[in-house]
Amino acid sequence: MNIAIFGKSLSPEHHPFLIQLLQQLEEAHVGIIVYAPFYKEVTASIPIETPVELFNTHTDLRGKLDLLLSIGGDGTLLDTITLVRDSEIPILGVNTGRLGFLSNISKEEIAVTIDELLNHQYTLETRSLLRVESQDKLFGDINYAMNDLMVYKKAPLSLILIHTFINEQFLNSYWADGLIVCTPTGSTAYNLSCGGPIITPDCQNFVITPIATHNLTVRPIVIPDNSVIRLIVEDRNHDFFVGLDSRSIALHAKTELTIRKEEFGVKLIKTMGKDFFSTIREKLNWGLDKRN
Repeated sequence: MNIAIFGKSLSPEHHPFLIQLLQQLEEAHVGIIVYAPFYKEVTASIPIETPVELFNTHTDLRGKLDLLLSIGGDGTLLDTITLVRDSEIPILGVNTGRLGFLSNISKEEIAVTIDELLNHQYTLETRSLLRVESQDKLFGDINYAMNDLMVYKKAPLSLILIHTFINEQFLNSYWADGLIVCTPTGSTAYNLSCGGPIITPDCQNFVITPIATHNLTVRPIVIPDNSVIRLIVEDRNHDFFVGLDSRSIALHAKTELTIRKEEFGVKLIKTMGKDFFSTIREKLNWGLDKRN
């Protein structure tokens, strides 16, 4: 078995956990491939004696892996989809961040989890992606997201106007700070903060949620994910931002964006005793009531 480890940074209190993880994998005779910038950052502070191979880009991984471990928070896991792409490499998120909806394995659970992985005691859950298209080919060949696409204003004291069409039928013109189009996976991210609904991962939907809308009667809307969404943005300052998961760029007003479901999905590993509803209860503190 070959396992890749991806991370961006690791605080000193998590270094012993990483050493333990590498030793456990080595003892199980697992081939270990580590993201080179992450390895360089960690080994600047601590020595790592476990023999590992290094990788830098997605081309170094294709056809070589059984699974990938993402060490960090949800943002780190979202970055892994730029490496995995359409290779169908399963991903497991180990949470060393804060909330961790996607990276929901704690560092205290990793030893047991690795044993489960080695014994194939897990299932795979395919998460859908969305893709953004424009005349200027935004974000190059990584124009997809697992969480959401966000359009939001650049100037802090003004609104932007976002004309929205679904399958070429006019939906609404949003006067707001911005607009979110999210997948079911992204429904627990910024969408949740803006009052949008939580959608279970197996739903085949998009959610469109305004950010601080000035139209007081406007509410989030759920649509089938085989819909094609087209956005036209107006801004008196002539610029706005587009965010795709953790990546963002500035654009000129009147740029048209088309959002549709990506043709491939991402496979997340679901270990024993972990499911979407238990994660929701844990992360959002549901059920903390004396009557329960």
